[in-house]
Amino acid sequence: MENPENGHQLRSMSALEIFRETIRILRYNTVGFMAIAALLICPVSAVLLSNVLVDQMVVKRLRIRLLLVAKYSGLPLRPFIKHSCLKLSEMVISSAVCFPLYITLSLLSKAAVVYSVDCTYSRKKFDTLRFYVIVAKIWRRLVSTYMWVCMVISGCITLFLVLLISVSSLFFILGISPDLIVYLAMMMGFVFSVVLANAIIICNTAIVISVLEDVSGPQALLKASELIRGQTQVGLLIFLGSTIGMAFVEGLFEHRVKALSYGGGSSRLWEGPVLVLLYSFMQLIDSMMSSIFYFSCISYRLEALNGQNESVLEALTRSPLSVNIMTSNIQTQP
Repeated sequence: MENPENGHQLRSMSALEIFRETIRILRYNTVGFMAIAALLICPVSAVLLSNVLVDQMVVKRLRIRLLLVAKYSGLPLRPFIKHSCLKLSEMVISSAVCFPLYITLSLLSKAAVVYSVDCTYSRKKFDTLRFYVIVAKIWRRLVSTYMWVCMVISGCITLFLVLLISVSSLFFILGISPDLIVYLAMMMGFVFSVVLANAIIICNTAIVISVLEDVSGPQALLKASELIRGQTQVGLLIFLGSTIGMAFVEGLFEHRVKALSYGGGSSRLWEGPVLVLLYSFMQLIDSMMSSIFYFSCISYRLEALNGQNESVLEALTRSPLSVNIMTSNIQTQP
């Protein structure tokens, strides 16, 4: 496949090259991607950042229960433990109340971004009517994959919390110093963050696969895990950059818009929409990079199979039979 802007061939790329490719594609179809961000991403970002749907009393009750669990498991209630309980409570409640938005607008925006990137590589214009027909056809498998993604992420977080409480309780019973328990919890948190990052990379790739291929649910997750082999480091770097950027914007919104002690109301009046737009733009970039990462992984596997410098676009423009044969080879590759 060739980029219509400069005619270069898409091959397996590093994280920096994927970012540059994202900017090239964004420049090629700026209006289309900005329309996706404005219509589908911005509403979700505004609700997510403002926590307008979150009942703070429910968050407070959940936070107190988490603090009690942490205390009885032997974890000293240090400031970062209290902060972690607060953030976990907000994340759980926010995910629950915003789930209808995630499974409609957010999922639709991801599908639109994947379709737009695919159209760009195919040198086709974004056709709204055609996209509607495609979404109507693939929506069931897309929702199925997203539900499995939610279960995987929730399972990872639940498993970590169970292990953390169990190990902390065991060390507390054995009379280990609370400081050592805190260090152990921090080490477990670091390991968990790496595992969770890999799981999110697989989940994001599975969503892209569900849009572009006739695969859904656990099959999409399994195919994504096989596809990213050899490219995990690239995916981790992409995830790290996106996470840091969005966390930075969330922090700015928390301290400069939601905090009542800051400035005057007129200042927050214009900073809020600007930060929502910035956060939406970063989510758009993240979705675009996930789509390009998929094509890069396909190219990497094809190069490994063919043993030659053949671009992914050349392979994907072959006959459907050849594409199916190559896809089967990728799936059976050890």
